[in-house]
Amino acid sequence: MTAPAALAGVRVLDFTRVLAGPFATMMLADLGADVIKVESPAGDDTRQWGPPWFDGAHGEREAAYYLSVNRNKRSLVLNLRHAEAQRIARELAADSHILVENLRPGGMAAFGLDYDSLAPLAPALVYGSITGYGQSGPYRDRPGYDFVVQAQSGLMSITGPEDGAPYKLGVAISDVIAGLYAAASLMAALRHAESSGRGQHVDIALLDTSIAALVNIASAALVTGDPPRRYGNAHASIVPYQLFEAADRPFAVAVGNDRQFSALCAVIGQPALATDPRFASNPQRVTHREALLQALEPVFRTCLADAWVEALLAAGVPAGPVNDVQAALTDPQVQARGLIHELPLWERALRLVGPPIGFSETPAQVRMPPPAIGQHSDEVLHERLGLGTQEIARLREIGALG
Repeated sequence: MTAPAALAGVRVLDFTRVLAGPFATMMLADLGADVIKVESPAGDDTRQWGPPWFDGAHGEREAAYYLSVNRNKRSLVLNLRHAEAQRIARELAADSHILVENLRPGGMAAFGLDYDSLAPLAPALVYGSITGYGQSGPYRDRPGYDFVVQAQSGLMSITGPEDGAPYKLGVAISDVIAGLYAAASLMAALRHAESSGRGQHVDIALLDTSIAALVNIASAALVTGDPPRRYGNAHASIVPYQLFEAADRPFAVAVGNDRQFSALCAVIGQPALATDPRFASNPQRVTHREALLQALEPVFRTCLADAWVEALLAAGVPAGPVNDVQAALTDPQVQARGLIHELPLWERALRLVGPPIGFSETPAQVRMPPPAIGQHSDEVLHERLGLGTQEIARLREIGALG
């Protein structure tokens, strides 16, 4: 008998769009929460962020971007500019355990849906706000976009070629980081609400969480007072820990301790390097980085990358290929872990990256494909608020529903 999902019975009202918020609520949905995605009549912005598109057999179309972060949710369209839609949203909030939004600070207050307005109606409600800069501070009213936050947080300053321009990461990592922090924080606040009966306002900012994600880099800056510099694909504090060019293509080597370095030296036929005073310990290897690389790089160019990876792994030295995304998605380890899921959508098979979390008792599940806009409006209003067909039709006629 399958155990209930970890968040089974948890009701989430989701007013988020684009990436950080939908990523957070998708995590909650994967863990079993009933997530109602509340959309404007225009829908989540990312529905139009194509190509690429996933096309149905009869003209249906959704952007791959939208599909990536909205599985396991139900879609309800409310025109929040309409007083009746605001009333419905308040009633749904009062019937929910968690509400998540990512409008600018003050945006939800315009609809009477801010935390201060809802807390008297639902004292145990956990209310999450995800914004670029948070609910306080001189930047609170600025629009928050991942690219700008990557630049402003310092992430870009440590990414890219050593002597070149700063680079953004290839994925909207500030949004993803904020989504992860949001999901964890909302679950913690929910536990408190369940034990105390008191909800709270959870304030998540992209800038805050991106700076927190600097971890050791931020610590180094605080300890030294100096701005960390870029090292390209190398590591500031560990050597050798970078890409090397083989005879055919680059590969990755990550030597984390002196034993691994000694094993690497044996693999490449240069055991004397391990006892050379310049390289015998990691601090010495960092100090004499250039001299060590001059010794290693010509050797690595003599064999194919796959041969080096195989030999190094056999010796206990972390190493791996530089895959493109398609190669990574079809990697035997990824296949064995069951990360790629297929769901029926529009008479086709939609392939998605599923939850990367393993639970022995309450596994995360991919239950439903990302919803079409407003797909579950009638269902949600009937199920959660007891509205009948005629009342739903009236609300749609007056423009409260999409």
